Amino acid sequence: MPRSKRRTVADMGPDDDDRHCSKRLRNTTSSRRFSNKTEDTSSFSQKRCLAWFREYTSPDDPDMLGPEGMEKFCEDIGVEPENVVMLVLAWKMSARQMGFFTQQEWLKGLVDLQCDTISKLQSKLDYLRSLLNDQVTFKSIYRYAYDFARDKDQRSMDIETAKAMLQLLLGKHWVLFGQFNNFLEHSKYKVINKDQWCNILEFSRTILSDLSNYDVDGAWPVMLDEFVEWLKVSKVGDTLRS
Repeated sequence: MPRSKRRTVADMGPDDDDRHCSKRLRNTTSSRRFSNKTEDTSSFSQKRCLAWFREYTSPDDPDMLGPEGMEKFCEDIGVEPENVVMLVLAWKMSARQMGFFTQQEWLKGLVDLQCDTISKLQSKLDYLRSLLNDQVTFKSIYRYAYDFARDKDQRSMDIETAKAMLQLLLGKHWVLFGQFNNFLEHSKYKVINKDQWCNILEFSRTILSDLSNYDVDGAWPVMLDEFVEWLKVSKVGDTLRS
């Protein structure tokens, strides 16, 4: 079949030229409208937020962001998985299990933060960290961390996980944290229950580093009574050695 002759602009009549210009104008307008739509990310879009979530899930389980996806997500936003800001973000989402975000949890947290892109969430990281400076909010995050981090098959948190979480939350703020961590390493305790967990925070906030305001007859858990005794013995030993 012979190739049809291609028409040039010179071959077109006035009507053809008008139709050509109109078509070109429509295409240009449509292209500009589409371009503006894709470039405008200033306002929050739940659809875009959900599409972002899907970048970290697998086709086999599109509604669950798991450990591999979490690693990529942390890399994309420039935060180590062990960074405390990830705990705050999980708290914002009311995430149930460490290392996992469900679609519902993701939307809950990021709709609240109005974040649907990497850059938007990065701009909120300082805000998320600042929440730890409020005592009431910190207490809520601290209590949340217990159920978030513990093995869901167990009622209590294993001691290694507890030490890691205490380091994350209290390591930089509690003067006696180093001694308490050392006490746990040499103690009989293999798990920490929720009552002990909550009282550790109260102890760190209310008891002076010299233990001068510690009430032996107070309602502290036995674990903390034992810590105080251990600390006193340690200090006596240090004094004798010096």
